Amino acid sequence: MKGKKLIITALAIGSIISFFAFTSPGQRYFEIAKNLEIFSSLFKEVNGYYVDEVNPNETIKIGIDAMLASLDPYTNYIPENEIEDYRTQSTGQYAGIGAITGRMDGKIMVIMLVEGFSAEKKGLQIGDQIIAVDGIDVTQMDSEQIGELMKGQANTSVSLTVNRYGQDTPVTLELKREKVTIKNVPYYGLVGKDIGYIKQTQFTMHAGKEVRDALKELKDKGAKKVILDLRGNPGGLLMEAVNISNVFIPKGMEVVSTKGKITENNASYKTLSQPEDTDIPLAVLISSGSASASEIVAGTIQDYDRGVIIGEKSFGKGLVQQTRPLSYNAQLKVTTAKYYTPSGRCIQALDYSHRNTDGSVGKVPDSLKREFFTKNHRSVFDGGGIDPDVDVDHKDVAPITYALYADGLLFDYATIYHSKHPEIASAANFSLTDEEYDAFISWLDNQDYDYSTSAEETLSELTEYAHKEKYYPEIEDQLSALKNTLMKSKANDLKDHKSQLKALLEEEITSRYYLESGSIESTFDHDSDIKAAVELLNDSEKYKAILAGS
Repeated sequence: MKGKKLIITALAIGSIISFFAFTSPGQRYFEIAKNLEIFSSLFKEVNGYYVDEVNPNETIKIGIDAMLASLDPYTNYIPENEIEDYRTQSTGQYAGIGAITGRMDGKIMVIMLVEGFSAEKKGLQIGDQIIAVDGIDVTQMDSEQIGELMKGQANTSVSLTVNRYGQDTPVTLELKREKVTIKNVPYYGLVGKDIGYIKQTQFTMHAGKEVRDALKELKDKGAKKVILDLRGNPGGLLMEAVNISNVFIPKGMEVVSTKGKITENNASYKTLSQPEDTDIPLAVLISSGSASASEIVAGTIQDYDRGVIIGEKSFGKGLVQQTRPLSYNAQLKVTTAKYYTPSGRCIQALDYSHRNTDGSVGKVPDSLKREFFTKNHRSVFDGGGIDPDVDVDHKDVAPITYALYADGLLFDYATIYHSKHPEIASAANFSLTDEEYDAFISWLDNQDYDYSTSAEETLSELTEYAHKEKYYPEIEDQLSALKNTLMKSKANDLKDHKSQLKALLEEEITSRYYLESGSIESTFDHDSDIKAAVELLNDSEKYKAILAGS
């Protein structure tokens, strides 16, 4: 069956996209019609004569997806059964109970609750294992299937049966579906006495208003400087990027321009309202996961020298998508233009193939970059992503940390801790004692986990090559001694990487009591980007010097 799908996919791609080689409009339209007719007749023949049964929906979607993937990663086909999920991503709204679930160790677990909605109000807890929805056993279903069962029309009821740590029998909760709105700004507060912090995670409707309202309230509480955190924000609505920029820059200023093949897609987007504050010192945090609308905001702030960009190079997505209606309620999300920041640079990576493992743009040779200038004539460059004004070095995640996080052991221990401690200090002040961390280490003694360090992997490769090249008998003792040394060192990993593991565990624990806002607040003491921003905002001379280009 796999070979069949590949054959049909290849034929579909070859027949449908071959017309791009033609330039004459009349010839192009003829080739379109011809190739579509060939494809239609080809599929009829395959459907009629192929040895196995052909699923038309699945096979055609494979062909469509492969064709669109040859264009760029963001042009996608959205069939009717996926439209609701797409709307949720665009609007931040859905009808449900306000619970986010995920599969961990083969179980469907509640991993976060949306504050103020039915799941939280009726007592569902992070760490609960969902075993039934409306009496239907869901233990063998995936997260998407369970999510569909929990969603539904607003003002309807749904029951959840869960296994809860510390309770011998399952717990059944009667919940009410309602219109759930996921906030663009899940947290804002003061970092220190006069620095405001705004965490923005989405660009759905009203994102600009949420940022504006957060800044107003922070100023009322005494904020004289502000950090806007766009790390890991994948972007969203273009106009919300304009609205957020408008919070900090004057009315009538260009934020972004778009240029495409069709003239109607060429446009300039300017701020439409009076700003909230054009003078308050501003630091914008970005990461390799900051993309699209996040890069528009960061690029605009940088181009106008309105604030300092801190962190690491952003993702490098400078493409604009529109949705186009298709037959049978399907949609096409298609790239129609590239976006350009006020200085004229396009943040889109020069190609789609040379990417880092996280998808962000790989290194672009200096020879391929073009130089542009900010308002104060500072040099900035195109070629993929926004380069920060202040680079922050980040510690690599230790293999032991990655293993315990990926295996869900930090998550599980946070659930156990929550069951034994009815309350804790505020998220900003909570910290595990040394005794509590030692209790975590003792608990791990009875858990099943394994990981390899880079040194172990290198030693394994060296041993393999030694065998192949017949050197092993001569260096066997040295290799064995090195392995023993590595094992002794690895045994100390839980203590050597205590600060990293303790910080993640504290973040996981605080989420049980204070949800997403608590997990965000708990990171302030050890977040290197926030520390760098606070240090810079407290040094007005250095802040001004960076923006002046001196």
